[in-house]
Amino acid sequence: MKRTLLLNPPSFQDFDGGAGSRYQATREVTSFWYPTWLCYPAGLIPESRVVDAPPENLSVSQVAAMAKDFDLAVLFTSSPSFQHDLATITRLKEENPSLLAGLVGPQVSVLAQESLAAGPQVDFVARREFDYSILEVAQGRAWEEIQGISYRQNGQIRHNPLRPYIEDLDALPMVTEIYHRDLVMEHYQIPYLRYPYVSFYTGRGCPAHCVYCLWPQTFTGRRFRVRSAANVVAEVRRTLELFPQAAEIFFDDDTFTAAGERARALSREFRPLKFTWSATARVNTSYETLKAMKEGGLRLLVVGFETGDPQVLQNIRKGATLDLGRRFVKWCRELGIQVHGTFMVGLPGETKESIEASIRFACELDPDTIQVSLATPYPGTEFYDFCREKGYMQDDSLVNGQTGYQQCVVDYPGLAAAEIFQAVPRFYRRFYFRPRYMARAVKVMLRDPAERRRLLREGREFLSFMFRRRQTPDAPKGTGPSCP
Repeated sequence: MKRTLLLNPPSFQDFDGGAGSRYQATREVTSFWYPTWLCYPAGLIPESRVVDAPPENLSVSQVAAMAKDFDLAVLFTSSPSFQHDLATITRLKEENPSLLAGLVGPQVSVLAQESLAAGPQVDFVARREFDYSILEVAQGRAWEEIQGISYRQNGQIRHNPLRPYIEDLDALPMVTEIYHRDLVMEHYQIPYLRYPYVSFYTGRGCPAHCVYCLWPQTFTGRRFRVRSAANVVAEVRRTLELFPQAAEIFFDDDTFTAAGERARALSREFRPLKFTWSATARVNTSYETLKAMKEGGLRLLVVGFETGDPQVLQNIRKGATLDLGRRFVKWCRELGIQVHGTFMVGLPGETKESIEASIRFACELDPDTIQVSLATPYPGTEFYDFCREKGYMQDDSLVNGQTGYQQCVVDYPGLAAAEIFQAVPRFYRRFYFRPRYMARAVKVMLRDPAERRRLLREGREFLSFMFRRRQTPDAPKGTGPSCP
């Protein structure tokens, strides 16, 4: 068995784009997800180690110094960080010329041929779910026998047949064991989650057909495959044993509520464990499911409203309506469930008027917190194909080359990329600087010292982010009317 380094590599400062992040960019407030995807093969390979460079603030030189201790290095790469990651492999091999190096993640799943052609220092890539592919490489199995990998043979790039999606998710190891072995939980924080938190998946894939969503289209598929309730509960119990300091567990499925009865069954199993948890949801979640989840210890739901324009909702095939969003927030408020709402600007069909509608819709819904992202056409998504076909892609650089912040790379007729880019801080200002929100935040800070510290820290980081965004040249400075 090869000694295996599973590396979330260094790139931009505070870049949260690796093995647990759906949005591959430096965020406006410091955010780090666990490198969950790398921890599955780590649990299968006895002589393995997970190194998560960004939250550890490790440099390329510091990571390269580890190379001599391993026979195999597997790096999780992304479209924004790809060139950085190739340079990291070069440094690893300078320290250990006999090292085998492979790449995993959506980037190489979609662009296996192009990735290997661009990186002669890369020995192989593993496409889609890579848990067992990496295990077999580490075991020394002949590469032509390993499903799901691409590699060079006799000067040619060869692509083995895809590995079927994993059906028996219960057979995979508990990633929280690897968190405890290799990571420091206090280095991980997400603005809307209680600190310190732990997150893991109860299923893989998503049955929705959103045109922009990266993982289901490139990595995990559009079918929700799930772990058994007993298996999930066992990992919850183990997490509570390993991390008694955890303030919260987050179930980071693409959509935890995709199967309502299962969500209710899990919630019933969680209830006697008396722990605080949060999860993902869609606006079509039933009241019955929301109520069961609240009774099972649920604190907060992350839900993608995305836009306040009905036509844009149809364009992105969200399978939702504005009224479903209103009903969802109403029910959550009645049940005492907090809501973190996510929105995007720059989606297909976006106009100045639809951005304004989204801002007003967010203010109307008034969730506890929001996140606003630039709609990013990642390779392998229908959104990417749409932008290429229509000629809307003005640049392939998805993030700023100096900071790792998202850049707008789509330019629509009547709506320039610079206007979409500037809509993000405008959206945040209009939502968070409302008297209604500020009064609510003051009440929360007076009532809860922990929340006071969190909100003040995030407020400082957010204002710093807003300042840096204002430095972007050629961005229009309009603010628009205030929210009601």
